[in-house]
Amino acid sequence: MRHQCKKHHLSKAADQRKALMRSLATELFLNGEITTTMARAKALKPYAENIISFAKKGDLASRRQALKYIFDKETDKYINVETGELKDSLSEGEKLPKQSTLRQLFVVIGKKYASRNGGYTRIQRLVPRRGDAAEMALIQLV
Repeated sequence: MRHQCKKHHLSKAADQRKALMRSLATELFLNGEITTTMARAKALKPYAENIISFAKKGDLASRRQALKYIFDKETDKYINVETGELKDSLSEGEKLPKQSTLRQLFVVIGKKYASRNGGYTRIQRLVPRRGDAAEMALIQLV
């Protein structure tokens, strides 16, 4: 019996589903919002909120736990670790690390939701996709 084993399977094998959730969560944390199908958005919501709970703790163990659930993708921008401000280029004599998903999650998102108890994401319905009329949704960080 499958009592209390609710999981969104998304018609994928476990390894494919895990990779899909990791990539969706990574893009959500880097961009703040993504457009995807309604089924994927509903599956992503508890997955992403669990990772944000790790970011709120902010310790080393939480960083390592969160790293298991996202891809640590670097961008071409630089991030100020104290303020969370993003810069496109460095001025002379300035030393800032490159922006990555993990830094964005712990420096910006973790501090932003420090006083909030859950409900970090929002799902909004969009018009159906033109090709196959799949239900589309916009999932964004609140």
